[in-house]
Amino acid sequence: MAQVKLAYIGGGSTRAPGTIASFIRQAANFAGSEIVLQDLDEDRLDLVCRLSRKMAAAQGAELKITATTDRKAALDGCDGVLSSYRPGGFEARYQDERIPLSHGAIGQETQGAGGFFMALRAVHVARGLVEDMQAVCPDAILFNYTNPVNIVAQAVADHSPIRVVSLCEGPIVFPGEIAELVGLDPSKVRAVMLGLNHACWSAEAEYGGQPMIPVLAQKLEEGIRDDWTRRWVDLAVTMASLPASYMKYYYFEQEMLAELTAKPTTRAQDILADVPSYWQHYREQLDAPNPTLEPELSRGGIFELEVAVDVMDAVFNDKGEIWPTNVVNHGAIADFPDSQVVEVPCLVNRQGVRPISGYRVPPPVRGLLSALGEYQQLAADAAWDGTRRQAVQALTSNPLVRTLPLAQILYEELARAHYKHLPERLW
Repeated sequence: MAQVKLAYIGGGSTRAPGTIASFIRQAANFAGSEIVLQDLDEDRLDLVCRLSRKMAAAQGAELKITATTDRKAALDGCDGVLSSYRPGGFEARYQDERIPLSHGAIGQETQGAGGFFMALRAVHVARGLVEDMQAVCPDAILFNYTNPVNIVAQAVADHSPIRVVSLCEGPIVFPGEIAELVGLDPSKVRAVMLGLNHACWSAEAEYGGQPMIPVLAQKLEEGIRDDWTRRWVDLAVTMASLPASYMKYYYFEQEMLAELTAKPTTRAQDILADVPSYWQHYREQLDAPNPTLEPELSRGGIFELEVAVDVMDAVFNDKGEIWPTNVVNHGAIADFPDSQVVEVPCLVNRQGVRPISGYRVPPPVRGLLSALGEYQQLAADAAWDGTRRQAVQALTSNPLVRTLPLAQILYEELARAHYKHLPERLW
């Protein structure tokens, strides 16, 4: 099995212990490898490092785990780099959600004006990251898990020679989630999802070997009491394709806006309320003879970023597996430009991550996906080296913003809230 050096950028986060648990579960595939945790918070980084070492030792995992706040030192000689960071933390996400809502618009981690400003912050860090990679590990692959993963990957792919693949569990879990919500067995679902990240649709969908859409149509006819489940199923049946759950923000924009506005807290506030319990749990497990992460006390559950570990395993151990990832299209999906980063099934082996060709997105959703693709490109360009004017242009093109006056006021307030995490050219 592969013996490699991996850097984990964001290795002192609330998700980090669960991510290391994913590596430990596959330790046999990485026996003798080194994982270097890198983060800016020295205290939390130290806690995660010590807990990770103890978990690995308790389970007999042959992994060397080290930590440093020096990014370049962490990257030196790496074969792969896993990036999962959040500039500004959940406090910044709160602003991404709160400010758009105050103007009657949706702001979310990857969608709308909030997602756009997350992209500006994330790409600003990614630009420095790949510059460091070029200097000390130019042949390494960047396995990106930082949101919005499609915009980060687009910016890096367009402007850096570093190989990049962005990852998300969405295409794997969305079909099973919609099945479970209507009382079906998720294990009987087989679907091929493709399009853009958080905007993927099924090109194929079967349940128990039969077309899945008629099964959902029957459930819809029988009656579905939960509002969100009914909307998701109605959208799938109407478009004859399984959608990513994030499509609710576009096809049910006013309903979602009403729900988010009525809710007393934002998603970021809900997470922030739980963060102290996560760190308390990690500290307690550090003192336990056999540390065990509890799902309800660990950010994201026990096994985090698992699809990234799976894809790394397929690359470094030359497994020739097929995984849905976000890569440059190269003609795989005819509905997008060749240079567009798309979410599509890929063949993964030692040669890298290569998209499988021959797909089309469903005709009824091509218009929206085309608009989201144009926005993705404009956002990536503005985030990498654009001006404030270019950033406002990109934000206006976002289908959840659309009007210039709204884009201008949202940009003004969000830029002021996030200026510490943005380059001066975007102020």
